[in-house]
Amino acid sequence: MKCTKVVEAFVLGVMGMRKRIGLPVLFLMAVVVLTFGAITPVVSALEFSEAELFFELNDTDGDLGIHASIDGGPYSKLEIEDPNERVILLLKAQGKLALQGLTQFFMESAEPSFDELEPEVFFNRFPEGRYEISAIALEGGELESVVRLSHVLAAPVGNVMVNTEPAAENCDADPLPSVSEPVTIDWDPVTQSHPEIGKSGPIKIVRYQFFVEQGDIKFAVDLPPDATEFEVPSEIFALGDTNEPFKFEIIARTATNNNTAIESCLIVQ
Repeated sequence: MKCTKVVEAFVLGVMGMRKRIGLPVLFLMAVVVLTFGAITPVVSALEFSEAELFFELNDTDGDLGIHASIDGGPYSKLEIEDPNERVILLLKAQGKLALQGLTQFFMESAEPSFDELEPEVFFNRFPEGRYEISAIALEGGELESVVRLSHVLAAPVGNVMVNTEPAAENCDADPLPSVSEPVTIDWDPVTQSHPEIGKSGPIKIVRYQFFVEQGDIKFAVDLPPDATEFEVPSEIFALGDTNEPFKFEIIARTATNNNTAIESCLIVQ
């Protein structure tokens, strides 16, 4: 460390002058050296237990958002800086909450349609590169993680089938697939980046996320990257209203944490 070399040089200088100066001055210099060393400890910031910043594309509805998922702490103040060192998020606890501290934080931006905000404009707001996530720890010191944001998005899952019927393009389609249980939904594996949105480039799918919902009934499961089908538990349909459609969603998640989602609906006979 630079400060250690400075102290060593100072001590050597004092030793070289020991024949020309008196004992009181030597004692004072020794005190200065010891004090200087005492006030320059090396303190390294701790990392968050989870620090993710990523894009989520709804390919069915045509919208984009930026999300963050952060865990670790406790802390009283949180910041995110973009590659140009501009603060894009500042979160500060106050009052009794500042005494208690924060730990987990999830953020999802607004997601206007592409008619309102074109993908190119969206990506210009959030350039690729290193983003620094930092926080002031409640017990002193800092928490800090650096994440890399990528404009490469996965292509949406394709050739989606509900039992033996092709899935509807969206939940407004008429008619929707009407199937009997057991209900199995399958799709082709995603191997390429999105052909139209974001940058082209190699991708690695780390998992698929599968959701089914109707009203207050919500079911979610994470699937390994080699999974290409899922049989929906019959209990989910039993809890719902078979006179109404069930919505399902499949998300392809890349190694850079970006999500590409598709949505569709089905009717259970």
